[in-house]
Amino acid sequence: MSLLQSSLSSLRRQLVAREISPADLVRATATAIEARNGDLGAYLSWDTDAALKEAEKADVSLPLGGIPLGIKDNINVTGQPCTCGSRMLAGSYTAPYDATVIQRLRAAGAIPFGRLNMDEFAMGSSTENSALGVTQNPAAPGHIPGGSSGGSACAVAGGLAVAALGSDTGGSIRQPAALCGCVGLKPTYGRVSRFGLVAFASSLDQIGPLTQSVEDSALLLNHLCGFDPRDSTSLQESVPDFTAAIGRDIRGLRIGLPKEYFISGIDPDVEAVIRRGIATLESLGADLREISLPHTEAGVATYYVLAPAEASANLARFDGVRYGHRAADASDLMQHYLRSRAEGFGPEVKRRILLGTYVLSSGYYDAYYLTAQKARTLIRQDFTRAFEDVDCIVCPTSPTPAHRLGALKDDPLQAYLEDVFTIPANLAGLPAISVPAGTVHQNDADLPVGIQFISRPLDEATLLQVAHAFETAR
Repeated sequence: MSLLQSSLSSLRRQLVAREISPADLVRATATAIEARNGDLGAYLSWDTDAALKEAEKADVSLPLGGIPLGIKDNINVTGQPCTCGSRMLAGSYTAPYDATVIQRLRAAGAIPFGRLNMDEFAMGSSTENSALGVTQNPAAPGHIPGGSSGGSACAVAGGLAVAALGSDTGGSIRQPAALCGCVGLKPTYGRVSRFGLVAFASSLDQIGPLTQSVEDSALLLNHLCGFDPRDSTSLQESVPDFTAAIGRDIRGLRIGLPKEYFISGIDPDVEAVIRRGIATLESLGADLREISLPHTEAGVATYYVLAPAEASANLARFDGVRYGHRAADASDLMQHYLRSRAEGFGPEVKRRILLGTYVLSSGYYDAYYLTAQKARTLIRQDFTRAFEDVDCIVCPTSPTPAHRLGALKDDPLQAYLEDVFTIPANLAGLPAISVPAGTVHQNDADLPVGIQFISRPLDEATLLQVAHAFETAR
């Protein structure tokens, strides 16, 4: 087993015992990237020399001392490019500061190493919307890795990173984790500071880890969470030791099966894997109960009103004046705006800006945006009622396994429906995790399937407890 396939706790033990050095880990990561990134396309850029300089100063006595971590390319790291997978920022923007999550990881001794590919401005579920290159699924080249954190999931599952950071607005950590075969965790909204994350939809975005195991996710979460006065949505909540939940028995724990998540549109092979996962939970002594989340069917439509509306406002800042792509030889200011944005943004980003601007426009605001906000409240209330009877919810992460690259290129609506099981947790602000549950054989490939667990707000401990018990039993 390579160093990059070792758990964080194993690497910590080896580092403390001086069996390996931080420089060894950096070199191992660089070697893996140089050997496989040409085929997989997980990384957009990396700076081995800068990482080695950090490795020389690393304090291995710290919780993450000397461990390199991949970073999704919409999270600012001082002196590194932050392209968001877009021509708008590629080659024209270098981060002048560290995001709060990067500051916290550095304080724990970690080394940010490499910029990971993503759907442009996090808008997509396949990483095919990146303007800067294609990312392959490491388990099945020729298939999508999921998105928008596809580069992060590919790097972790493909052995190009020990662990990585992603962002999740409608499933962008959990869905690629499920399709690539690794663990992806979205914390409670407000648990992790968004300062330094390039905003897509501010009421939905949340940073989280992609890892090889549930225990690794718990360890990273310890060093990502906490109040940040620079983020107005940051929660003033204490941060427990999430690793304390690892290894706890789930006997008697009430786990809900939402009937709306087992629908006719789910791939039958995927459903079979999830049903086996549910049987595993039952064998561990969990108390399984059918529950109802009746407004689930409104989730996708609600999301694709609210998220584009927020995106249209957040992306207005990219005008080519202060930074970002600037059109050449524009005749006047209006032409400068129009041409810079037309040249800098890709088709999916333009589609969502137009949709968001439309639903916020005079005469349509009440019919679309206000109605969507009401639907969001109903979805949140569904979960609140469900958690009166259960401690955790189990369901598929994605209704289908990874499809072939280009298969949904001309069908954006079907691509949007790929997030049907992940979107509700974002709309309700709940913590959720995807854990590998097995594989299905389709298209001459063994394609990973993820099982999703959702818990109450701020109850990541129960989430990790159940996820680890399932992972161990598998």
